Order: sequence, then C-alpha cells, then structure tokens
Amino acid sequence: MSFQSEIVQWYLKNKRDLPWRNTTDPYVIWLSEIILQQTRVEQGLPYFLKFLENFPTVAHFAAASEERVLKLWQGLGYYSRGRNMLHTAKYVMDEFGGTFPTSYQHLVKLKGVGSYTAAAISSFSSNERQAVVDGNVYRVLARYFGVEEPINSPKGQKLFAGLAQELIQDQQPSVYNQAMMEFGALHCKPKLPLCATCPIQAGCYAYKHQKVALLPLKLKAVKARKRWFNYFVGITDDEILAKQRKPGDVWQQLYDFPLIEMSQECAVDDAALLAKVKEMFGNAVALKVLESRKHALTHQTIYVQFFAIDNYIVNFNEHAEIKSVKITAFKQLPHPKIIGDFIEKHID
Repeated sequence: MSFQSEIVQWYLKNKRDLPWRNTTDPYVIWLSEIILQQTRVEQGLPYFLKFLENFPTVAHFAAASEERVLKLWQGLGYYSRGRNMLHTAKYVMDEFGGTFPTSYQHLVKLKGVGSYTAAAISSFSSNERQAVVDGNVYRVLARYFGVEEPINSPKGQKLFAGLAQELIQDQQPSVYNQAMMEFGALHCKPKLPLCATCPIQAGCYAYKHQKVALLPLKLKAVKARKRWFNYFVGITDDEILAKQRKPGDVWQQLYDFPLIEMSQECAVDDAALLAKVKEMFGNAVALKVLESRKHALTHQTIYVQFFAIDNYIVNFNEHAEIKSVKITAFKQLPHPKIIGDFIEKHID
C-alpha cells in the first residue's frame, strides 16, 4: 500500500469529528481555518462555534462592527486575523455578490488568506487539487522522506510545496489533505510521536535513521524583544480610565488602561517612573501595586504591572488618548487577553 493510501486509511479510522468537516460551505471552512491559525483545535473550537452562531453567513459577518468582531475574538490572540476577516467578508459581499469563492486563484487574493488557507478552503469545499502544507504536513513529510532542508527557509518551503503537490495528484484532495494534517496532529506529533504503532513506519526515513526527534529542521527564530508595560487603573464612582491602542503596535485598536512603557522593570518608588506618573496624573497621585504578569507573544515578551491610582487628576486636553468611561461600557469593549483577565479578576 502506498504512503498516501496508508495515511488515508489511518484517517478514516481515527479522524476527529469536527464540525467544519461536515460541510463543503467555503464560508464555514474559511471561518475554521482562520480561527485555527496559530491556535490549537481545543482552544479554537469554542470560538468557531461562537462566530458561526453570531455570523451564520458571510453577509452577517460583513454587517458587523469591528468592535463586535474583536470582542468575540478576545483571548484568541493575533487580532489582525479578526480585522482581516471583517475586511474579507465585506470584500466578498462587494466583489462576489455574497458568494464565498472556492477557487484557489480567487481565495489567495483575499486579505489574511495565504497559500495554505487558500489550498485548504479550495480542496475542502470543491475538491480542487491543491496540496495543503501546514506545520503538521511539514513534519510528516520531513520525517518520512528524510527532507533536511529547513521548513522556514525559502528553498525548504519550495521543496516541501512541490513534494506535497506531487503526492496529491492521484488522491481525493479533500480527504487526503485532511488526512495529512490529522496524522501529523494526532500520530506523528512533534514530541512523543507514536512510532511503535505507525502504519508507515517501514518506509520512514527518520525512524530508520534515528532522526525522528531531529526532523523537521527549522532556522532559529530571532530572539524575542522584551518590553515593560506599567498600567494605571483609575476608578471614580462608576467610571474608569481607559484608552484605545493606536495602530502600528501590539493589540492595535483594542482597549486597555493608561500606560507608561519603561525600558526595564520598575518598583513603585522608582524615580523615573514616578516622574512620568506625576506628569500624567498630578503630584498628589498615590500608587499601589495590584498585580504583575508576564505575557509571551511570538516576537516579544511583555512584562506587565498593574497599579491602582488614587488622588489623580487627568488633563484630558493634554492626554486626549485617555478617556473616562462607564465601567459597564468598558467591559463590553474588546481588550487584549491580559486586560480582559485583569478586569474579570479585579473589577466588579
């Protein structure tokens, strides 16, 4: 039995029952694929169901506000995905009359849809013969065929794409692509792969040459940038100080608290921090540390301190980015996860 046949047979016996596998609707598949980018199925599934409930069609999605989309997205990370989805939904309504495209050539031009996602949607919705190559597929191909070119190098990506496209030629694309991804996710796992019960063990290069733990190869990532955020929580009666983050930085357009970013960790009595705090909130301001957290993102690590402030005065003309809003209204706005978690824990 061929490599492809073994993978498909394994899939038919072991596949998970996931809701987006029970449809050929390209809109629903698009929802699932974008939500699952950089996200485990277990984490993404509730978001998928929530989005589908709120936006059952692309027309419903296109009619939504950005704040509504980002609020539903809260906690999932990589918020640009939510913004891109809203842009794409509107584009589909304008350019395709509300009919979500199924061809790779149209899909790959949509905002937030790259070659992988376009291949997934086109193959799952219309059986277009486009090979999907995600992290799971890279791993299976690298180990079985002994490909030692880094998966994140231009040469490696071209090589893997060519190999994947060659292997799909005589297969049913919708089934074969799902099979490859599922096999990598459940069986040929990054750590502790199930080699002892692997149906393709006999032909696996990595297994034969004791390289399972070494493949696939990947170029080292750039060292993560470190940042120190100091948030100031000011509450008077039923209002709280808030601001919307600007474009061009992490969590753009989401809502958080007044912030002073420093080049290193600061204690509550740090002179440089206090000078900035008094400039923002007046000389009589009093500080109290509420909580410290570390928030790891793909390319940066953010060390966060939350301070309660009292006896503060804000010159809203000088600091126009800061607003005083009703706490109930603030809770309904989209926040970065670290802010949402803080609100849930500390603000009634």
